[in-house]
Amino acid sequence: MNDDSQILIARLLTHQTLRRDDKMVKRALSDDQFRAEVDKRLLECGLKLLDNVYADHVTIALHRNVEPKIFGAKDIWQNNNFGLTRDGVALLVVLWAQIILPKRERQETHVTVDDDQNDLFDKDNPIPRAEDTSIGISYTALLSDFGDKLGKKTRMDMNLGQLSKLGFIERRGDVILEGPLLDLMMDTDVLKERIINGALSDVFKRAPLAAVPRKIDAANDADAVEPLEPSN
Repeated sequence: MNDDSQILIARLLTHQTLRRDDKMVKRALSDDQFRAEVDKRLLECGLKLLDNVYADHVTIALHRNVEPKIFGAKDIWQNNNFGLTRDGVALLVVLWAQIILPKRERQETHVTVDDDQNDLFDKDNPIPRAEDTSIGISYTALLSDFGDKLGKKTRMDMNLGQLSKLGFIERRGDVILEGPLLDLMMDTDVLKERIINGALSDVFKRAPLAAVPRKIDAANDADAVEPLEPSN
């Protein structure tokens, strides 16, 4: 007999992310009994299911309670297993602020990137999908605005490559787009106030960097990055 919770967890471990519209993911998000079984099995391994209504994907991450046992004492471990340097984390936060926060505003007001008018959708309708509301930013503009602060072109290119490999972003020519993990692995409650009212406030109040539809102080902000399960 097939064990659906086992199969779902195995698929997540194999593929890292699955879309929210996947049949088994939809069941985990709507069937309380099935979700409880998935959560129980994951917790037994020190893991948890990560999802939010604003993201088109779900993933698996380490449970907070086991992080010190995996990474060591708080003062010597990075709060993720991505191997990102300080400027890499800073770049990740900038990308999250430029891509995810505007996307969430569009989702909360039910506006998609195809809307040419200011009329809003019926607020009783489901939140629009990320692929219908997420907008990419220009690499050229990003380098112009943040290159000097984030290691110049060589370091930025290296960090962008790593973020792309990890699934945080996608690159399409000059455009940087939201990857499946960008809106899952960052803690909005922790980061939003720091960004809007903190070091990036001036940047965030500006018009977005040249953008296209998605379709088709950094050390502190590292605490807002959810750790994935350790990989070999």
